[in-house]
Amino acid sequence: MGYYDDIYEYAADNYGLFTTSDANNIGIPIVELAKLSQRGRLNRVGHGVYRVEHYIPTPLDKYAEAVALVGHGAYIYGESVLAMHGLANVNPLNIYVACTQNVRKKLPPYIKIKREASNSDMQYEGIATQHLADAILTCKSSIMTERLEDATKEALRVGLISKADAISIAKELNTRT
Repeated sequence: MGYYDDIYEYAADNYGLFTTSDANNIGIPIVELAKLSQRGRLNRVGHGVYRVEHYIPTPLDKYAEAVALVGHGAYIYGESVLAMHGLANVNPLNIYVACTQNVRKKLPPYIKIKREASNSDMQYEGIATQHLADAILTCKSSIMTERLEDATKEALRVGLISKADAISIAKELNTRT
């Protein structure tokens, strides 16, 4: 099995994405990524992030890509978490990504960084995210309360949050669930 096969096997479970960090972890020389990119087998997405050529896109690709581009410890934040789940009728132009460290690399203009004190241990479909209940509360100042209430009810109905989370959110929003 060649390097591309190893990369493809890994990337297939990661939205077609493969990073230089992934290469280090599985023992692929980073120079091989550049070679595969020159041959058209990998597409360079950004600094240290590649996508395999033969990948079928999904609606969550942009979120996985944003987290990969920001790097270690990054996770989807705020309105973008609601958009990932199709809640609160939001479709932000930007993807909000939180992380604990300063990000100095050049990122696409649609990725907005939020500096946070701690990492998130939540995952949705393999993408690091802020806990949905926290994301709903984060949006109190930017999304109408009625939409957040509806988002909470829908999230509870489909099992994305617990009843305790829904009650806590309702208290914070000064409503009933």
